[in-house]
Amino acid sequence: MANADATPLMPHATAAWLVDNTGLTFAQIADYCGIHILEVQAIADETAATKYTGRDPVRAHELSMEEIEKGQNDPNRRTRGPRYTPVSKRQDKPDGIAWILKNHPEVSDGAIGKLIGTTRNTIGAIRDRSHWNSANIVPKDPVTLGLCSQRELDAIVAKAAKKAGIKAPEDSRFEGDREALLEELRAERSAAAEARAAEDHSDDEA
Repeated sequence: MANADATPLMPHATAAWLVDNTGLTFAQIADYCGIHILEVQAIADETAATKYTGRDPVRAHELSMEEIEKGQNDPNRRTRGPRYTPVSKRQDKPDGIAWILKNHPEVSDGAIGKLIGTTRNTIGAIRDRSHWNSANIVPKDPVTLGLCSQRELDAIVAKAAKKAGIKAPEDSRFEGDREALLEELRAERSAAAEARAAEDHSDDEA
């Protein structure tokens, strides 16, 4: 259950909650929380130096129940939870979500949630403008906001387009450059072949 982007905000308290409330293995909990499996064992046996009050990572939007259930069903599963977003960038999330809803309506709420690290309820509220801060939400590219990478965004857009039977947009900005480069390569190849032929010819004459 490793979170590839970051450990939970309070890893030991989160581990305590997962021990008490889920059927995840100690290895999965250690993996997700970024702590040693023996620390999880100590928390479970209540022999840890500090008694931790459990912190619910689902309520904190750091892990989904769906991921927990998948982990419980497969003890060998090591998967990432929803993206952890630094506090400084969390205020930008609604703008990033609004941008995707506006420019790529074919992308599912589930895909947006995983990409941005948010809930379906928040996405729905932004879509129907019932979000508490709707008046101040301005659609902004989530890549520019630093909420995800261009590659990640392109991947979910392409996947959604394929599922919806839509032709994914192609980047044609460098089409002319590409043709010019190919032409240049062809000319170089041709010149090299002519030079070799001339060399062979002079060898024959010698």
